[in-house]
Amino acid sequence: MGIKEDGEDGVEKNGIREPLISDHASNKGHPWMVYFTTLVAVCGSYEFGTCAGYSSPTQDAIRSDLGLSLAEYSLFGSILTFGAMIGAITAGPIADLIGRKGAMRVSSAFCVAGWLVIFFSEGPIPLDIGRLATGYGMGSFSYVVPVFIAEIAPKELRGALTALNQFMICGAVSVSFVIGNVLSWRTLALIGLIPTGVLLLGLFIIPESPRWLAKRGRGKEFETALQTLRGKDADISQEADEIQDYITSLEQLPKPKLLELFQTRYLRSVTIGIGLMVCQQFGGINGICFYLSSIFELAGFSAFAGTVIYACLQIVITGLGAALIDKAGRKPLLLVNSKQRTTHLQTL
Repeated sequence: MGIKEDGEDGVEKNGIREPLISDHASNKGHPWMVYFTTLVAVCGSYEFGTCAGYSSPTQDAIRSDLGLSLAEYSLFGSILTFGAMIGAITAGPIADLIGRKGAMRVSSAFCVAGWLVIFFSEGPIPLDIGRLATGYGMGSFSYVVPVFIAEIAPKELRGALTALNQFMICGAVSVSFVIGNVLSWRTLALIGLIPTGVLLLGLFIIPESPRWLAKRGRGKEFETALQTLRGKDADISQEADEIQDYITSLEQLPKPKLLELFQTRYLRSVTIGIGLMVCQQFGGINGICFYLSSIFELAGFSAFAGTVIYACLQIVITGLGAALIDKAGRKPLLLVNSKQRTTHLQTL
């Protein structure tokens, strides 16, 4: 299975260029529906951040109310990542089977169930079960939301709209840090239901991914969804033919196997991709996010002031990255980020 980037024009697999959606600047439609659909989808990203940012501001209150030991609360905070791992692994097959919208509904259901279990918890076991469920939904959102956005976004908007996914995650974490210092932990759990509620309602309005519909052979729905995204006056004939040609060519190829990724010709690409993800996680962002309040307290700083400053900086830097990603390029931003992260970790 040969996969390589083809600039901003899509992905090339075994010599076949995959159109994520539109590369045609001649479309006359207005992208307002793309914007609206993206805003609905990134409610899942916001839910991701809400789940990740919950444990830090609520640590003292939950331990005091339920009598949890430090070890019990540490398990509560970290079990989220185990659920997220399962969610991320299973999200791909689910999204391919029932669609991107269907996968987001499944993710939302897990998050709703998890938050309700946390809200009614009176001991460590229900807390862990609820946290595990929200982790599953969070992990599933981490896959399906950026894939959905990439499949509906036109070329000129793809980078910025995809970056909005990360912006909403950081924004939600920051909001949780701030309001978690003034609200009870049970109330904060109920607030976690709001993004999923908005997402579930929005999914009744927005179209399914045209590319997924084409892949499933649902031609009429494919054209309707694409027309909705591009505008009723847009000419989608060339774009539709391009996507259909890709799907037809893809079906004629032998089914790819995971072990093919470890062949010599793919070694460099796989190493870069996995290496970036490993470096991201080993930077310690999850540990900082889950226990930020405690970190500031142990360092002798005000937990409230520290989390507010951290939240504001996170939003500003993420917004700056979203604005620069299409202009400065991915690699320069990665290099700058890596240098800054190395310096900060050495300082700590």
